[in-house]
Amino acid sequence: MKIEHVAVWSQDIERLKTFYERYFSARSNEKYHNAKKGFSSYFLSFDTGARLEIMEMKAVPGSKDDPYQQFTGLIHLAMSVGSEAEVDRLTAKLAEEGYEVLDGPRRTGDGYYESVVFDPDKNRIEITA
Repeated sequence: MKIEHVAVWSQDIERLKTFYERYFSARSNEKYHNAKKGFSSYFLSFDTGARLEIMEMKAVPGSKDDPYQQFTGLIHLAMSVGSEAEVDRLTAKLAEEGYEVLDGPRRTGDGYYESVVFDPDKNRIEITA
């Protein structure tokens, strides 16, 4: 068994698609649009076979959760970039380009080497070796 995909609501799927394509080498399918429902989505595929569905529908309100706080539910996506050097490089690049780094790079108590950044929608992205 495997997780087939994870879905995320966004108020700007074009911006989110560009972020994952640029920094995590995602490949996008053609945009799906349902005019009757006002719904649009992309499936973003990664080299390992994992997929992220990004969805937009104007009727879906923004989150009321504070992205700086932890809360119950899905809290981050972990993206493995293959090495500690790549964690350092990508984290520095994201910071230079205006993305907020919440933590790291650092070694965690359970042995991971990681940083945590916000994507454009303030979803937490854990960048791991």
